[in-house]
Amino acid sequence: MWARLSIVAGLVAGVAVAALVLGGILAFAPERGSASTAAPEPAPSIAVASPSPSISVSPSMSPSPSPPSPPPPPSASPSASAATGLFHVGEPAPALVVPQVGGGTIDLASLRGKPVWVNFMGTYCPPCIDEFPLMNGFAARYGDDGLIILAIDVKEEEGIVAAFAERLGATFPLGLDSDGSVAARWDAIVLPVHFWIDKDGIVRDGALGGIGPDIMARGLSTIMPGVDVTP
Repeated sequence: MWARLSIVAGLVAGVAVAALVLGGILAFAPERGSASTAAPEPAPSIAVASPSPSISVSPSMSPSPSPPSPPPPPSASPSASAATGLFHVGEPAPALVVPQVGGGTIDLASLRGKPVWVNFMGTYCPPCIDEFPLMNGFAARYGDDGLIILAIDVKEEEGIVAAFAERLGATFPLGLDSDGSVAARWDAIVLPVHFWIDKDGIVRDGALGGIGPDIMARGLSTIMPGVDVTP
């Protein structure tokens, strides 16, 4: 009988062990299953720009550089391109009647038959100061050819203009446009500005101030035909 009990006890113990083993297998089976069936984690993507289709150009097919455009030909006068309208070029000179510094009157109409250089200026502007000695030189060299130079001061008192003329040794008449009306009629909105009028009273050239002897000579050559005007 004890032998039978031992056998039964052994069988029960074996069944218990088997049950434990089976329970352990069942307990771990889902984890292993999920691990084995889980989709592999995708590798990180790297954006790569699509290469542009390459185009090989043989040396004979390479585009040759365009030749540089030639510079525009120089004008006969630096102001020629903007002269018409701005300086009244080709038109009769506007009226100009003003008091003269020191007494008397300057009347452009009375100078018909002579080449006239009209300069609108102010005693306060540095280019005007620089230009006066040059204008003195032209007056001295071409006075015998009939050249008349007139400097018209805009909106300043006579005493200031007279002192200015004396200090710079001006050898040509200075006029007084006390209210600026004459300058407005000539469209002399920037000082200094120059106009060259021929013997028939026609404006032939003009230039904004701050100019040198070369431009002055070119302006004079337009109103003094037959005279060799040099800077």
